[in-house]
Amino acid sequence: MTEARPIILTCGEPAGVGPELAPKALALGLPFVFLGDPRHLPAGTAWAEVAAPGDPVAPGVLAVLRHDFPAPAVPGRPDPANAPAVVEVIARAVDLALTGAAGGICTLPISKEALKRGAGFAFPGHTEYLAHLAGDVPVAMMLASTNVEPPCRVVPVTIHIPLAEVAAALTPALLEQAIRITDAAMRRDFGIARPRLAIAGLNPHAGENGVMGEEEARWMAPLIERLRGEGFELRGPLPADTMFHPAARARYDAALCAYHDQALIPIKTLDFAGGVNVTLGLPFVRTSPDHGTAFDIAGQGIADAQSVIAALRMAHEMAARR
Repeated sequence: MTEARPIILTCGEPAGVGPELAPKALALGLPFVFLGDPRHLPAGTAWAEVAAPGDPVAPGVLAVLRHDFPAPAVPGRPDPANAPAVVEVIARAVDLALTGAAGGICTLPISKEALKRGAGFAFPGHTEYLAHLAGDVPVAMMLASTNVEPPCRVVPVTIHIPLAEVAAALTPALLEQAIRITDAAMRRDFGIARPRLAIAGLNPHAGENGVMGEEEARWMAPLIERLRGEGFELRGPLPADTMFHPAARARYDAALCAYHDQALIPIKTLDFAGGVNVTLGLPFVRTSPDHGTAFDIAGQGIADAQSVIAALRMAHEMAARR
């Protein structure tokens, strides 16, 4: 068995909790390297600069690929001067992953507002920027639990758009793309030979035969039936309100949901601390903790590292299957 290649842990927004989570993640016991400015790490952090992701460091010491930022980090107060460097770190991590120098990347949280103000960042978030760096490949966002059984894995087919726009944005082509990406990723990255996918309806009670909406009967059911004919194992469209109790989750490996909150409310209720954000469809492994910058507690040393540790572990597991 080959030795695990390290995962790149990008620094994210340095004024958030990311830098203080990096040394806590050493508890994982698997190789990773922090990509960012070591001056942003908590005082007293034992770290050593490395030239490449695989360079050895002493046990208990954080390996750091240095990327200097123009300004210090003040907890809870993002500095626009640092925004371009945050973007550069992400691009550098992708380059390392694409060349095979690292097993994948795990991204600490960014502030979309800070990046837009300080760097003119034109992407809704990490996921869209990573897809762009990979050659504008089609991707899907998955949130995966690590602490509940049966697992809760959800894919929002539409993501960061107003609820009023969901019905128009949720097209047959978009749902089919999400199904194909999810099925392929479950096989390649999660080791499931025949993925079982559950498709949530858009409307309450999955439309209830047209009484509460017609999208399910008009195009969702025919699409699902056609893809079943190609060999996909699909259930739905299903009422979303009965999809996430344990007995229901045991009947599928991942659920595709119509919109952001339909997907994220269940997993954040079931496994808030252990949820992992995974980008499906990329030519490299990418995970992220399922939380934000937490400016309100940044610098206090109280941020919970459970989600970033889960994200790094999942990145290693996915990388081992590629």
